[in-house]
Amino acid sequence: MMKITGYRFTVMREPLAAPFGFKGGAFTEKWITVTSLTNDSGISATGIGGLAVLWSDPGVFFSRSETGGNLAMALVAEQAAKMLVGTEIGEPAGAVTSLEEELTGYARKVTGLRSLRGAFVPNCLVGLDMAVWKLFARERGTEDLDDLLPGECRAVLPERHSRIARIPLVGYGMPPEKAAALAEEGCFLFKIKLGARGDQKEMLSRDKSRLSELHGVLRGRESEASPGGRILYYLDANGRYESEEAVLSLLEHADAIGMLSRVVLLEEPYPEDFDIDVAGLPVRVAADESVHGPAEAAARAGMGYGAFAIKPAGKTLSVSLGTIREAAARGIPCFVADSACVPLLVEWNKCVAARLPALPGIGCGILESNGGEHYAAWDRLLSEHPLPEAPWVVPKRGYYETDESFYRVSGGVFRLWEHYERLLPAMPSTAAG
Repeated sequence: MMKITGYRFTVMREPLAAPFGFKGGAFTEKWITVTSLTNDSGISATGIGGLAVLWSDPGVFFSRSETGGNLAMALVAEQAAKMLVGTEIGEPAGAVTSLEEELTGYARKVTGLRSLRGAFVPNCLVGLDMAVWKLFARERGTEDLDDLLPGECRAVLPERHSRIARIPLVGYGMPPEKAAALAEEGCFLFKIKLGARGDQKEMLSRDKSRLSELHGVLRGRESEASPGGRILYYLDANGRYESEEAVLSLLEHADAIGMLSRVVLLEEPYPEDFDIDVAGLPVRVAADESVHGPAEAAARAGMGYGAFAIKPAGKTLSVSLGTIREAAARGIPCFVADSACVPLLVEWNKCVAARLPALPGIGCGILESNGGEHYAAWDRLLSEHPLPEAPWVVPKRGYYETDESFYRVSGGVFRLWEHYERLLPAMPSTAAG
């Protein structure tokens, strides 16, 4: 057992190279929470989390300014750290998520909204959850995530992939030529953001045009890395479609242009509160933000969902482990997706992606990672990595090469992060409540 005796907290703002659009909105910067915890042995550890207001709860995002939404999430993130002070923790898994119910009431007061999406509070907790895991790693003198995982979690994370395919994100504003250039670099599985601005009719029309535009430049390209040598697609509708008829129309269009057979995933076609069975759709359907933990995973499985997007850097590692266990019990594959992550959060995601069984039909580990396409200062962020020259930090020919050194140090996530440490206030807060 360890007792949390104090915390330090701050945020930093990372500008994006261009507005990042999805769910009918867009944001221009990413706020990074920096949370340090100290325990009763005098050991401290720092975790970071990326706030994703539009992804976690569009209602919060559209109810105020971009800055206001981030401020609300930052207040919730610090309140969580404050609540943890004075508590005793026996294991890292679940220590932070146990605060979620009480914290949700606080989040409602901060946002002024009676109802919040289930992903909102977990997204606020990512940095704190990471700090807890790092604190246990320091206490136990290890840098290997396997040494910290409960046995039941190690059992559902059996792999040690030697390489992980990077999935780039093709957002609303990415020119088709850029997608073609990513294919030339070795990427073979492309995540395409759908759910364009406008009403349902306008959205469907624009999404069909976008699929035609992108498939037109990618379909003739072959990939040595891809199963069957073809470029493949992962479509993300962002919960924007309100009827099965519209989704089927989109997929019929994909079939007409020769694209449907290459679609390996369709993510979140419907709004979270629409209970529409997806078993009849002609593609594997994945759930993301509608799955906040094991209970939602079980419910989505019963509605025909055939994959789950796991986000250690979006919903906490602790929540992700619970979802993976539930999925494994039902024979449903999982994969790891990005949340516009900075490099150290990419490593946090990568630690899980490297251990998950391969998605059917892919044959290797996969990881959506799109920071290089979106951050204005990506090269600087890479330079701040504690092991910037390690072979697994930057993808090569579309792959992260995860050799034994990656597993030994867990991508560097348990190291001291000097850049973020310098941002923190000098003295910890010990106020609980």
